[in-house]
Amino acid sequence: MKLQILAACAALATLTAGQALAADAITAKLAAPVAEKTKFIAGGAMFNCEGDTCVAAAPTSQTFATSTCKTIADKVGPVASFEGRKSLAEDKLADCNAKALAKAGGTQLAKQ
Repeated sequence: MKLQILAACAALATLTAGQALAADAITAKLAAPVAEKTKFIAGGAMFNCEGDTCVAAAPTSQTFATSTCKTIADKVGPVASFEGRKSLAEDKLADCNAKALAKAGGTQLAKQ
């Protein structure tokens, strides 16, 4: 009986830690501000964009990914930085922005 209770407590602690880890906000700083407040879903989370910042306050474990960054760049323009518990690597950030920069003529990030 004690072993079952111990196993249940360990499972609950693991589940809680996983949820806390996934709950860290994901922030995308944009190369240029959005004209008006914008909301959309990317990477399984709702992003709220205002000015030059898009934030997912309740991300999933899948939200911090290059594919999510690509969706953001496609919807609101090139992304200057993409961060959660860490920053997206420069090469992945460049990959994230490739399509958006091609659409915009490649000039938006060059102005920074």
